[in-house]
This record gives sequence, C-alpha cells and structure tokens, in this order.
Amino acid sequence: MVAGHLREKNGYFHIILNYKDINGSRKTKSISTGLPIKGNKKRAEAILLKNRKEFNPDTAMSDKNTLFADFLPKWLQDVIYKVDAEIFAQYSYDTKNCIIPYFKNTAIKVSEIKSRDIENYYEHEKAENGASNSTLLKYHEAIKEALQYALELELIEDNPADKVNPTSVEVQIFFTDFLLEWLEMMRNSVEMTTYASYSYCIKSSIIPYFEEKKIRLKDLTPKHIQNYYQYELNEKGLSANTVIHRHANIRKALQHALKIGLIDYNPADRIERPRKGKFVGSVYDEKELDVLFAVVKHQKIELAVILGAFYGLRRSEIVGLKWDAIDFEKKTLTIKHTVTEVTLDGKITTIAKDRTKTKSSYRTLPLVAPFEELLYRLKEEQELNRKVCGKAYCKDYLDYIYVNEIGDRIKPNYITQHFAIVLKNNNLKKIRFHDLRHPYVKYTPKNNLGFFRKRQCGEEESGYFNPYNLSIAFLVINHTLPLFR
Repeated sequence: MVAGHLREKNGYFHIILNYKDINGSRKTKSISTGLPIKGNKKRAEAILLKNRKEFNPDTAMSDKNTLFADFLPKWLQDVIYKVDAEIFAQYSYDTKNCIIPYFKNTAIKVSEIKSRDIENYYEHEKAENGASNSTLLKYHEAIKEALQYALELELIEDNPADKVNPTSVEVQIFFTDFLLEWLEMMRNSVEMTTYASYSYCIKSSIIPYFEEKKIRLKDLTPKHIQNYYQYELNEKGLSANTVIHRHANIRKALQHALKIGLIDYNPADRIERPRKGKFVGSVYDEKELDVLFAVVKHQKIELAVILGAFYGLRRSEIVGLKWDAIDFEKKTLTIKHTVTEVTLDGKITTIAKDRTKTKSSYRTLPLVAPFEELLYRLKEEQELNRKVCGKAYCKDYLDYIYVNEIGDRIKPNYITQHFAIVLKNNNLKKIRFHDLRHPYVKYTPKNNLGFFRKRQCGEEESGYFNPYNLSIAFLVINHTLPLFR
C-alpha cells in the first residue's frame, strides 16, 4: 500500500499519493475526490484508503500515454462535482460533440499536446464549421480546464492552453466585441433575469462609451475603466450604486478573459470603485398606513398593498402567489413562486419560476383573519368573473391569485405604476412600492424579539427563523398594526 494523505484545495478534498516510479524516483500523484470539504471527511478518508490499496506505481506512468481524446471523458467524470450544473452541461456538450471528434483523428497523447495542436483545432473549427469567436472561447475554456486537470495529475508540466489566444489569428479583438461575445456565452450559463441585467447594462451603457474609443482588449488599462466610471458619475449623473453595478459586469467579463488567457491581468481589479451610497427610503407610519389601506379598499391594487405593507412581500412574490400556497386549514401562506419581468433585446419578457430570490425568501407565514377574508372575497370574484366572461375568460392563470377581471395575470410593472398613481391622486406622501416592506422589518428587529416557537407562524419546530416570520408573529400577537381597516 502506497503512502498518501488528504489535502484541501478550492473547497474540495484531494488525495495526494506518494510513491516511487519504475526508475526509483519519488513521485506524488494528486487525485480529486469530487467531495466538498464540509461534511465529507469520512467519505474522503474512505476514498483515500481505497486508492492507497489499489494504486499501482508500476503503471502510474502509463497515464501519460493516454490519448487526449480519451483523457477528456475522464476529466468530465471528475469535473461534474466541481462546477455548476449549467457550466458542466456546456463543457459536456462542447467536449463530446466538437472537441473529442477532432482529436480522435490526431492520436495526440495528453502528455504531448502542444499549443500549436490547440491552435490547429481552432483554425479547423473556423475553416470547416464557421465557428465564431464566442464559440471558440467556449471551446477554449473547456480545453484549458481539462489540461489544468492534467497538470494537477502531473501528466503535463505546464498548461499549453495558457499560451493560446483562440481569436489571435484574426484582427486583435476590441474590448466591446469581447463583451458581446462574452454576453452571448453567458446567455445559457445564467438565469434569464441575470442575463437580461447583464445585457441591458452592457449594451445600453458600457458599449456606447467604449465603442468610439476602439480600445483593444489587450490594451485596456485601469485608467480606461476609471475614466468610464468618472464619466458615468460626473457627466451622466448616475449614482455610485449604479456605477458599482457597471463595475461588477466589467470585472466579471474581464475575469473570464483572464481565465482563458486573453489578457495577463484583470484591469478592473486595479481601480478605485465609487463609494457605495446608503439609500434612505421613505416609510409610512401607522396613521399613514391606515389612510393608505382605506384608499385602496376594493381597488385592484389593494392586494399588492396589503401583501407589501403587512407581509413584506416583493412584487415578484405578490404576482407569483398561487392558490395552492394558501392553507386555509392550517392558516398559513407559503412564498415559493415568483413572477418577474425583464427587458431582453428591447422586448419585455415575463419569467415565472418555482423559486424565490434567495433561499431564505422561501418562507411560510401566518394567514391572519383579515387577509383570509380578503382571499375568500377574491376567490368569489374570480369565480363570478369566469362565469360572466365565459369563453372569453383567460384560463392560463387559474392557479394564480392576482388576476384581473378577464383572468389575465397582473404584471409586476402594473403594481409599481398604479401604486404611484394612487398616491398622487390621493395626495399621499410619495414613496416607492418597495418601501412598504421597510417599516414591516424595521419596527420589529430580530435582536429585540428573541426566540419564538415556529408554530406561532404556522410552522411546527422551534428555533430561530427569518425576520419576516418574526415580524408577523410580533404584529399578530401584539396587535400593533391596524390592518386594512
């Protein structure tokens, strides 16, 4: 049995085996277990023991004779534990359908692959398949990661992909062109809402500024980026928080360029970010909420105002509330589905998903009597409208609570727009709809409430839980909020 131990690297357990090769030289071999460090030490130790028993030093060197085309599937088997599912899916598709078929015909060993072999592959893809720069960048990322794994296994001494620029055979890529290609690559790698945010920021703000400057990606400096931020702050009058969002997009794109070897360092890491401003929103006190509840009584916006002010729900959670989220027997409502709107390529797209903004946003809240009565009223109205409208009634959203007279689901932007109109028409203090959530959380801070039993908020176990549940428990128990009188 060879000697070995566990090593923690990049959040995962790796096995390090120590042995002497056929020439008597002392060697080490690194093998990824694919197990995250937290909670997996015993499993990792079991894998270590198994590898120590089964490892044969006499055949260890034979791995270097593995063909690169045969090595790639082995890499995929290990990388599946290390990356997000969407990234792995992209790696797997590109590798199996594009990269492996080419290298199967070359008979290149993983230990002998050179930078020129990789460049030849990219030239082949361009000539035979018309591959774009964004496509080549995806292939390059997969190849580079695979060879990095080969480097960890000591099958190669350095990563030849580090010396390759998949776009270098053409005119040097401009920063703006790279941003568009990176954006296209991200389309299938992130949530649609995230992609829409990236797209809007890059296409409407960053590219218009840099396009006329014709700065090549390789020539981009921290000064260029810093000048852009100053332009946004001083010339366009944007807030520091908005510019920080621009910075996040630029840095993420350039980090990818650094990762695949297009640039030598990330210039966005060497600039001074604007200092984030602290937003101070307006809130309504108890009397102002009283007036607001009275004003919206029996209006379409009423449901949104109640859910926002009393339950602290976001727009996406309000529009996404379904009847199956209401348990009239246990007197609870569960926030588990959201509906959002994004602008993508100039068109407004609605995205519905069985997922909340964060894990802690998935929560179960108490169904208080006044809101329960409102739900029964809404259900009766929907059933009546369905009978009156007949075939004209929209049946696509029968499971949603927040619909209009003909069954169409209320749009998130409707809430924002009509809330502002209601305030203006009734001479009420101007606040954002989102600000309705703030007093809800502000008046009942977690550290002042201590422990509550979860069953007080419709849950069974005891313990500490999120401030939303605590706030509602506090309000219901102490009757401090005059709910929609």
